[in-house]
Amino acid sequence: MNREAHANGVITYTFESLTDHPVNAHISTRHGGVSPAPWSSLNMSIARGDSRERVEENRERLTAAIGVVSSKLVRCRQVHGTGVAKVDMSDADSWLDGTDGLVTDTPALPLLLLFADCTPILLYDPEHHALGVCHAGWRGTVNGMAAATLWMMQAAYDTQPANVIACIGPSIGPESYEVGDDVWSMAHAKLNGPERFFTFPNGPAAKPYFNLWAANAAQLMEGGVLSTNIEISGIDTAKATVDFFSHRAEQGRCGLFTMIAWLTPPTV
Repeated sequence: MNREAHANGVITYTFESLTDHPVNAHISTRHGGVSPAPWSSLNMSIARGDSRERVEENRERLTAAIGVVSSKLVRCRQVHGTGVAKVDMSDADSWLDGTDGLVTDTPALPLLLLFADCTPILLYDPEHHALGVCHAGWRGTVNGMAAATLWMMQAAYDTQPANVIACIGPSIGPESYEVGDDVWSMAHAKLNGPERFFTFPNGPAAKPYFNLWAANAAQLMEGGVLSTNIEISGIDTAKATVDFFSHRAEQGRCGLFTMIAWLTPPTV
């Protein structure tokens, strides 16, 4: 990923694999906002106790930095599910209930999702100039959130998975994500070859560690996305709290960062 410092102090990350395509995606950090601890400073949600006024100011700072019209943002009331909504300009400045994924082929319509360890996933179809984004924590991952977004793009835009460019953003990494029996059991019930996504660094009798990056990448490849078209950021939010909020590392006392993605007019 590329780290970008903006004139107003906001810092974002962008995906290298999208550089030459008419699509933009910025993942915010904790830098450049107005919120005090424990949300310092560019917190993007009131869900953790920060004030609405500060979050709105943070949103304006971020959108100004990346060149997005904040009044057009499409947002989800995320529920750790697999719901995906197809949106267009009629959905600008709206919140969609019960969804963790969005797809669109409308240029200049910014799609926003929130994170603090869960996995940001972006799918871009260059043939049909269509975009999909989703939020996948462990529940979304084992229940097929990435696949659901890919399927929605296939249904809505006739997307061919082999053409898709996939990006997996910063989230809790495989060396930090110790999980319990609930995750282990559901992964074994839902995923193909689940053992490959778990390690036991503290011994076979200890709790396993879950690799969200590998599980989501495998899900996309099983859906037809080429491995060579998948960019994994490799940034572990639990180890990178200088830049990112981490629910696990900060024991829930933190803000949320965002991914904002949008299509630009295709080049002729």
